[in-house]
Amino acid sequence: MDSMELLIAALSFVLSFIFALGGVGSALVLIPALTWLGIPLNLARTTGLFVNGLSMLGATYSNIREKRLDFRLGLPIIVASIMLAPVGAWVGHIIPTRIVLIVFVGFLFFSGSMMIFFKGSKYADQYREDRPVLGPLLVGVAAGFFSGLLGVGGGGLISPLMILQGFNPKKVATVTAFAVPFSSLTAFTAYAAMGAVSLRVLVFAGLAACIGGYLGTKVMQRKMHPATVKKFLGAALLILAVRLLYQSL
Repeated sequence: MDSMELLIAALSFVLSFIFALGGVGSALVLIPALTWLGIPLNLARTTGLFVNGLSMLGATYSNIREKRLDFRLGLPIIVASIMLAPVGAWVGHIIPTRIVLIVFVGFLFFSGSMMIFFKGSKYADQYREDRPVLGPLLVGVAAGFFSGLLGVGGGGLISPLMILQGFNPKKVATVTAFAVPFSSLTAFTAYAAMGAVSLRVLVFAGLAACIGGYLGTKVMQRKMHPATVKKFLGAALLILAVRLLYQSL
């Protein structure tokens, strides 16, 4: 492993660990970080999506092992996101992506601010425990569509929409971690077919991502209060919004 591969692996581990605390993939942060290191955009994009998927697989493994994952709550999101991702990619060829990015940035700013500053008693100490189909299904529709349109995982949409429906942020983090790999690895396959792929970089970055995602999830579940997770998710979404705003300018 040379110095650049070591640095990429370190970035992959740290970012995957941090974003796994909120059940959100790290691709949107890792991709610009890699380009700042001089990695070509196509390689950075495929690497970021690959890491995004594997880090959340590591997080999901931890959730399954500790029996924290609510499969029934997550399945409608996965089914809808898989179906809508190709639709989003097709629409991206018709509507200027810059317009969609600006709207998406506004949504992320709103959702992130709501998670950090909203004090409604409905979400303070009690969370719904039912497993509806329609709500998560619509979340999957939005996440899959924007995932295909923007070429990123849908965690930035799944988390706020599920939390705003009244679900426990910790449960939302596990469900998001369960759903993100499907959209991320599907997008990775599409981008890899169009761009460069470095197997060495993928191996080192992917292994680091699995470990980082696994450890981040364990720390989140054992050390963090649901309200803290909620605020962390809000801060993560604001970071994503800033990144997308920069990209759309």
